[in-house]
Amino acid sequence: MATLEELGLAGVPREDPLTYPGAWPAASGVLHGDRWLPPQRLVYADRSPLLAVGSNACPGQLRHKLAEFGLGSAPVPMVLATVTGLRVGVSAHVSRMGYVSASPVESPGEAVGLFVLWLDRRQLDVIDAGEGVSLPGGNFRRAWLPAPDVRVELADGVALPGVHAYVNRRGVLRDGTGAPRAHPGQRPLLAELLGACAELRELFGATPEEFSARARRDAGLCARGTRLFAERDWVTASGLERHL
Repeated sequence: MATLEELGLAGVPREDPLTYPGAWPAASGVLHGDRWLPPQRLVYADRSPLLAVGSNACPGQLRHKLAEFGLGSAPVPMVLATVTGLRVGVSAHVSRMGYVSASPVESPGEAVGLFVLWLDRRQLDVIDAGEGVSLPGGNFRRAWLPAPDVRVELADGVALPGVHAYVNRRGVLRDGTGAPRAHPGQRPLLAELLGACAELRELFGATPEEFSARARRDAGLCARGTRLFAERDWVTASGLERHL
């Protein structure tokens, strides 16, 4: 048993946007308050499996989100899985948290290591609210990604029948070939985007630090940046829209 601080997992990207998506654990475990415990099992039949592709896989961020609703000490099993059929792309919106977040992208045959969060009903409601699932203009919707479209295999070889995931309703950013771009981490991503667009620099400044500082908590500016992504034809489909 160790604390998140001792393991370097206590950081909160909501408070330090350029660290997004935050530090992820090296292996499966259970988040319990400020402690990281060994896992007792890999499947929790009484909980919902939610795939984390961004900062929801960061224990410090997850604890911060749950604590806002009085659930900071409730245990959250986080199980590392091999996920085939997806990769991590870039959401086509600017977050009021001061970063451009990650979003899953369909990628047949490609395998990536991601965490499955096993959440009870209250925890799932809190994370849904943080992703704007119930808001008419929210950026994300929670989708059920069934096997075999997406294969989620645990360390013991068990494959889940499906998993929940947050799919960006605005699409994802594309690279120079037109394909969804991969998320390289916040600082290099913002440097790339700012370097490619003078209009974006006019809105958010010339550096990742300026971008995060200006975007944070400024809903109007974030909305303008999101519209600019679309106006510049930087947006494409994630391939997962059929599951919404």
